[in-house]
Amino acid sequence: MAISLCQFVHLSQGISHEIHLLRPLHGSGGHHVRGLSCLSWRLGVETHNIIEWATVPQACESYVGNYMLGLQYREDSRVVAYEALVYAQSLKLAGDGKDIWVFDVDETALSNLPYYANYGFGADAFNDTTFDIWVYEGKAPALPETLNLYKKLQSLGIKVVLITGRSEPKRNVTTENLHNAGFHTWEKLILRGPSDTGTAVVYKSNARKKLEKSGYRIVGNIGDQWSDILGTNVGNRTFKLPDPMYYIS
Repeated sequence: MAISLCQFVHLSQGISHEIHLLRPLHGSGGHHVRGLSCLSWRLGVETHNIIEWATVPQACESYVGNYMLGLQYREDSRVVAYEALVYAQSLKLAGDGKDIWVFDVDETALSNLPYYANYGFGADAFNDTTFDIWVYEGKAPALPETLNLYKKLQSLGIKVVLITGRSEPKRNVTTENLHNAGFHTWEKLILRGPSDTGTAVVYKSNARKKLEKSGYRIVGNIGDQWSDILGTNVGNRTFKLPDPMYYIS
């Protein structure tokens, strides 16, 4: 049965909406920066016109923080998830259990916003050590809009496969974190192994190729990075969630 955007919003309200305790008084505002439009910078990032960037511009830290903690990030995520659901409801599935939807993990299924809020919302250089400490705490909350999409896809008979850039040693903590955040079942959870060399695009393309060779049909694919949805074997349709905090090639 088709669902309207208003109904989707109502369903999302049944899921805990807080992904960080700090709630600002305004959305994607922030201070004016002479010679730099942070809104335009974010547009360039989300449209993949600005690539290979290492950190959020220092002048845009406040802007990105206000966007991520405000209502606009949630509204943008809700629109993406809603369109994904409308598309999924239009599909005529084979009913043989081979129709799958690929989900990324970080900033897609799980939100690391509590971590990035302490590190300049991406304005600080990425630190593997501190991020790994956060990951092993296993406290990342779900992105509510994605969790709602996940549940609706399963009710339609579409199985979920998670492909993450996290390394294989993080399987147990990632599994536990996903369970605690509300993602209770899935067809496969694929993590990067020692032999998975190359960029994220190469790694995820190879993972999807193996899925299709084993008989699965990727009817949908959702992630926060362009590297989640570019390359080969991307699926019948892709959906890009917003994420101006970091870039993975």
